[in-house]
Amino acid sequence: MRTIIYGVGAIGGVVAAALTEAGHDVIGIARGAQLAALQAGPLRLRAPGVEIEARLPCVADPTEIAFRPDDMILLTMKTQDCLDALHRLRLAGLRDQPIFCLQNGIANEPTALRLFPNVHGVTVMMPAAYTEPGEVLCHGTPKLGVFDTGRFPKGSDADDARLAALFDGARMAGFVQDDVMASKRGKLLLNLSNCLEAAVGRGADRGDFPQRVRAEAEAVFRAAGLSWDEVGMDHPQRKHLMQTGDIPGTPRFGGSTSQSLLRGTGRVETDYLNGEIAYLGRLHGVDVPLNAFLTWLGAALAEARAQPGHLDLARLGALFEDWTAGRRVDLPA
Repeated sequence: MRTIIYGVGAIGGVVAAALTEAGHDVIGIARGAQLAALQAGPLRLRAPGVEIEARLPCVADPTEIAFRPDDMILLTMKTQDCLDALHRLRLAGLRDQPIFCLQNGIANEPTALRLFPNVHGVTVMMPAAYTEPGEVLCHGTPKLGVFDTGRFPKGSDADDARLAALFDGARMAGFVQDDVMASKRGKLLLNLSNCLEAAVGRGADRGDFPQRVRAEAEAVFRAAGLSWDEVGMDHPQRKHLMQTGDIPGTPRFGGSTSQSLLRGTGRVETDYLNGEIAYLGRLHGVDVPLNAFLTWLGAALAEARAQPGHLDLARLGALFEDWTAGRRVDLPA
């Protein structure tokens, strides 16, 4: 049995290093400088009290892999890159192998199910970062991460149990869920503040924006008849498994949106976080002005190649007022 990790960035890199260290057969799919680094040397993982150097084969495209019937494919790229990745998997001849969506948001699973029959959702709780080629960071301790896994849209099977067992044996923790999308909706509620953090900077005052953003989302879920589970590192049944620890000499870089701005990728996943709430709100007749505004703001910050902390709370509030009033909205220089 092999694990194919498509997208060896923050989450994919930590999972790849941990599984490889545990003796599992892992193949990575990466691009750019990360691909070059992993083809030239090991993948380095740094975590609280842990340093791992893992050597794993890494390719640029799924067509370079001769897929086997018992392969498991883990999608760990951002949602904005997911459809292209699925097309490449189809061209590579993938058919019935299980595809696991280790991604934020709830849009990846239905996208994958259009192309493949065996799709699974995975809720990822892992404070990971990728800032330089060949190295990934994870502040999770004592476990590197905690994962819920289950079939999409509902149920679970032996493949979910296999993946959970892999996590359990490699410095992580896996849980099989029959309604994994409820878990993923709970994680989406947490991720709705990613754009706020990126806009004003890690640790900066966000006022009551986080509470208002979440309140809009909960109203949308109720209108759509969608349940959610409370997840997070303070979950009473799991907080003993993972908390946020320190890596000497290494600051926290913030969430996935902040990391995308730091790398200057020009794209962020906000369209599939706050944008998911905007979409569901429009679909079910619920007004969600703040999530709609943040969907625009994430794209604007990325397009401007802005760094995290480009705005302060006052400027964020002024931009939102202009947005809701229908006035022209431009990012300050």
